[in-house]
Amino acid sequence: MKIRIVAVGKIKEDYLRQAVAEYVKRMGRFAKVEIVEVDECLSRGSQSAGELERVKNAEGEAILAKTEGYVVAMDPNGALVDSEQLSRLISEQKQRGSVFTFVIGGSNGLSDAVKARADVRLSFGRITLPHQLFRVVLAEQLYRACCIENNVAYHK
Repeated sequence: MKIRIVAVGKIKEDYLRQAVAEYVKRMGRFAKVEIVEVDECLSRGSQSAGELERVKNAEGEAILAKTEGYVVAMDPNGALVDSEQLSRLISEQKQRGSVFTFVIGGSNGLSDAVKARADVRLSFGRITLPHQLFRVVLAEQLYRACCIENNVAYHK
């Protein structure tokens, strides 16, 4: 199984990079994991709705170029799932294909094209997290889902 996390922007804080790296390392026993960062597009001064949409669309094109397999868009308005549900989803979809792409959009959200391409849109809750921190949360939840699927004890 291959898990690809496609995320807009780079993680700036070393401690967050280390946390993601730790979960990627732990997942290595279950899957090949790849983190793909696409450039964050900056608005050209204006924060108008049109400019924000242009930014989302530009980031969306970059995201779509990096997706493959079963695409999971992480979206605050997606279906709420818990760890067991995420594990079941991965287990069920793994039987149909071996590549998963999890997408984390930029600060303006996901483009309509990315949402349309996604096989499913999921949410871990209605709170707002910084995108860099969400990458840590996603990596941890993917590791937890792999542990659940493989009946491996996970320290609480």
